[in-house]
Amino acid sequence: MLTAPPTGAKETETNVTDTPETVITAPHETGNLDPRTDAPARAAEPVHIAPVKLGNITVPTPVVLSPMAGVTNWPFRVICEEYGPDGLYVAEMITARALVARNPKALRLCHFAPSEKIRSLQLYGVNPSITEQAAKIVVDEGMADHVDLNFGCPVPKVTRRGGGSALPWKTDIFTELIQRVVAVCEPAGIPVTAKIRVGIDHAHETFLEAGHIAQEEGCRAVTLHARTTAEYYGGHSDWSRIGELKSSLDIPVFGNGDIWGAEDALEMVRETGCDGVAIGRGCQGRPWLFANIKNAFAGNPERLNPNLGEVCRVIHRHAELLTEFYEGDEMMAVHDLRKHIAWYLKGFPVGGSTRKAFMECESLADVDREIGRLDPTIEYPPRVVDKPRGRVRFAKKVHLPYGWLDSRTTTHEEREALFGDDPMDASY
Repeated sequence: MLTAPPTGAKETETNVTDTPETVITAPHETGNLDPRTDAPARAAEPVHIAPVKLGNITVPTPVVLSPMAGVTNWPFRVICEEYGPDGLYVAEMITARALVARNPKALRLCHFAPSEKIRSLQLYGVNPSITEQAAKIVVDEGMADHVDLNFGCPVPKVTRRGGGSALPWKTDIFTELIQRVVAVCEPAGIPVTAKIRVGIDHAHETFLEAGHIAQEEGCRAVTLHARTTAEYYGGHSDWSRIGELKSSLDIPVFGNGDIWGAEDALEMVRETGCDGVAIGRGCQGRPWLFANIKNAFAGNPERLNPNLGEVCRVIHRHAELLTEFYEGDEMMAVHDLRKHIAWYLKGFPVGGSTRKAFMECESLADVDREIGRLDPTIEYPPRVVDKPRGRVRFAKKVHLPYGWLDSRTTTHEEREALFGDDPMDASY
């Protein structure tokens, strides 16, 4: 049975000290197959994981909700955090130029709920000066307790501008951007971290060099999504690269990629020695995944697999929180909810007409009407438990600025082209 998470506000203290080390004991071999090798899973050994200190912030259980565009606004973060451990629940990516331009959507995405323990915000930028200005707004207006820098996004509209996972290839911009943001945030006691990928492709890997630059320029931790840009979200991420980065750096390394269930989180820590895990697509429509990971890290074998009635209670609460997020605009809230509905109902035998009806909802009353038509006793479908979800597209062409791979540094002309006016960058 799924136990509903508490709905009361949590304490807002971000500095937790003297937190004992957590001992993770994964379940013993049960005949399951290893998702990367299709070989029988080996007997588990105890795994030790400790709280992670990021400057003056201590993360008691180093589990991260990865920022996902259009997903990790505060309503979804609150639901995940209510289920999960005291970790980091990161806001969706904020475009630096849009924040500097005071774009209303960018400002809305910077909002945090009172219950969020650590206000964790991710910035995306290509221009070091603009990203520095955005960081200064975050600091001056007290928007966040932690800033993550996005160097991991593989989406073409980002990489074709030289941003996201394309940026570490240009070591001069990469280094300068981190330097400037750290110089703004560090005096305010706001730790800066970086999210990276393995590289553009396997002929242009950057993760080890990027990790060292991030460490040398003052980042307090690095998260590695163990795929290249070219691999996008296809296949299985290569966790061995996380282990390589961990053994190469002194700062904490968080592993990201293909954590679909609690046992995956345990296995990643066991295989790589990483300091923590970052969860992305695995929690889409499954915020209770964080409860399962919390239990796993505590050595508790209990796992939550909610029936349809319990899932519908989460849907209703999510809709209410989104309405608050959109300042009472139910139509915007319900439209935002649509993608989540598809994830929440994944695997349940509810039929195409039901799914279509949810997609046509325009108000909370419409959502509740459709919820009322469902059979609450339907059990969670075993075929989707701890299985991949979200984007699973395979390798694709990488879109980069012209001549991007010709050199590891930029010319004056390239910088002018990259940093010129970019209306897309200032809007959503």
